[in-house]
Amino acid sequence: MIANPIYHEVIPRALAAGMQDSLPRLTPTWLRPDGRLDPDRLLGAFLAFWREHGQPLLGSAPYHEIAPHLVLMAFLHRVVNGHGTIQREYTVGSGRMDLLVRHGPDRMAMEWKVWRDGERDPLGDGLTQLDRYLAGLGLDTGWLVIFDRRRDLPPIAERTTMAPATTAGGRSVTVLRV
Repeated sequence: MIANPIYHEVIPRALAAGMQDSLPRLTPTWLRPDGRLDPDRLLGAFLAFWREHGQPLLGSAPYHEIAPHLVLMAFLHRVVNGHGTIQREYTVGSGRMDLLVRHGPDRMAMEWKVWRDGERDPLGDGLTQLDRYLAGLGLDTGWLVIFDRRRDLPPIAERTTMAPATTAGGRSVTVLRV
């Protein structure tokens, strides 16, 4: 747990800063004409970005173990920059991270999981954790992002997928396997 509230924002931004600085220009295609966040467009923009830039960015990341997290946070910092916030709930040692993107009146929750060699698919645990997180926030939808860090995988552009899922609580989830 990060003790000082100012460090709660400074530390993740500092970790993702180099990654964020190297991002290409991103046109905010995820906004509706009224300026509100469109989660479906955001999903499409992230997947297109990840397929095109994920592999090189992961290879240049200074912290290999959390590289996918840094890439996604850098992308999301660009999304909310000046118009929203990112709230993070760190659970060190649990293999997960909760994240809430606030953009104007819109809120979008995510659960991040990592799939490593020798471990089972984290989908079930991720859906359970995200269901609890969404219930606590009073939201009916969210994203479960599974970073597949197993060895000998095809390139990112070939293995990146999304699929709908429903939690035990009946909430609609988009599962991203990246």
